[in-house]
Amino acid sequence: MIFNTDKQTLTDLNILGKPGAESVYTIFNHTSTRGGAAILENMFRYPLAERAAINNRSSKIRFFQSVNAGFPFRSGLFDVIETYLAMQDDRTRLSMEENTLARKFNNLLAADNNFKAISDGIRSVIEMLHMLQGFLLHMAAISDNNPYQPEMEDMKEVLRYPALGPVLKEQANSKLSYAKVVEYDQLLRFRLRTELNRILSLIYHLDVYITVARVASQRKLVFPVALDAGSHHIRLEGVYHPQVKNAVANTIHITPENNIIFLTGANMAGKSTFMKSLGIAMFLAHMGFPVAAEKMEFAVREGIYTTINLPDDLSSGSSHFYTEVLRIKAIARELAKGKNLFLIFDELFRGTNVKDAYEGTVAVTAAFAERENCIFIISTHITEAGEALKAQCNNIHFIFLPTGMENNRPVYTYRLAEGVTTDRHGMVIINNEGILDIISKKKIKNKEA
Repeated sequence: MIFNTDKQTLTDLNILGKPGAESVYTIFNHTSTRGGAAILENMFRYPLAERAAINNRSSKIRFFQSVNAGFPFRSGLFDVIETYLAMQDDRTRLSMEENTLARKFNNLLAADNNFKAISDGIRSVIEMLHMLQGFLLHMAAISDNNPYQPEMEDMKEVLRYPALGPVLKEQANSKLSYAKVVEYDQLLRFRLRTELNRILSLIYHLDVYITVARVASQRKLVFPVALDAGSHHIRLEGVYHPQVKNAVANTIHITPENNIIFLTGANMAGKSTFMKSLGIAMFLAHMGFPVAAEKMEFAVREGIYTTINLPDDLSSGSSHFYTEVLRIKAIARELAKGKNLFLIFDELFRGTNVKDAYEGTVAVTAAFAERENCIFIISTHITEAGEALKAQCNNIHFIFLPTGMENNRPVYTYRLAEGVTTDRHGMVIINNEGILDIISKKKIKNKEA
């Protein structure tokens, strides 16, 4: 099953970010190998949508966290091995006939680049295989049965190949004769190339598991438990935004009876940050990765779509409001396919007047309420919409982020409360910043001039 999302959602949640910028991806991007980094990025681009696969990956990462595993290979090996195995031009194949006096003389004058790359590649493969043996022995000593056992068996199967016997007897840094280089090259680069690439893939995945396990320990992240999609249930305890310093944690429980979360709150109360926290947690959970929370259980979804930071489409001449309408229309088409989705809408119809925004919010939210297989998080400033929806729908959970006042200044708790808030402090903030005074003084100066 394919997990569905789109560029807008990845941007809203800052999943991959821009090159060189901080993102959710950069939290985990500390692999020891380039191959591991490529697999990590692929996992971010293609989350999982099946309960067994999610829990399986999660269990492997959690296992390596429990044994405090370090990456057991010298990282520099793999670039050499990759280069070596990629040499598939048949003209690079060595033969015993080439071991002539003339060739030896050429090697005295200048290094034979192909031969050196092949020789270095073979020695690196030998070192990798020795390290792999050591890793497997260590794993057998600390655990007889673990979630990583199937991968370990795949590795052992390759190491048991009879043809590898002489190779494994070689010392990792020993100088090989030309005859042995020819023999081992035929075996490793041509006969067992597929098997060695399989080993590399397993090691790169291992690199990711160990890296993510280390990040989980360092950041005190927890591993979610994936539930059957049909339960339509999410329990998040102590969830917070992983990129916000000293973030305030919140707890939320979503059930089929309350599959729409209707969130209100004043400007700067933390609505967008809270919604992003939920979206990021759900995204990482579908990767089988740890999340910024104290505990999480979730019904597997077929996709996540968000509308948080929707840009104006200046190239087409569309207004912000029309861009919002087209976005909701696109998501409505996904809903019409009957998919189990997790959807976030921050400030529905913010690009239009208050009356239309009110009517649109009520109408669209009421229509969403009929999709009981999906989970919706909807925020708005228009608290009157909440009152109208209370009378129309019985599967909406109303929550808000409160704002207090101290010395005529807003104070934000960032902690969820039950109900619909009427907090409005926009003019208080405007007055506190002295904007009207600045404008008035400017007007007086112009008159005096």
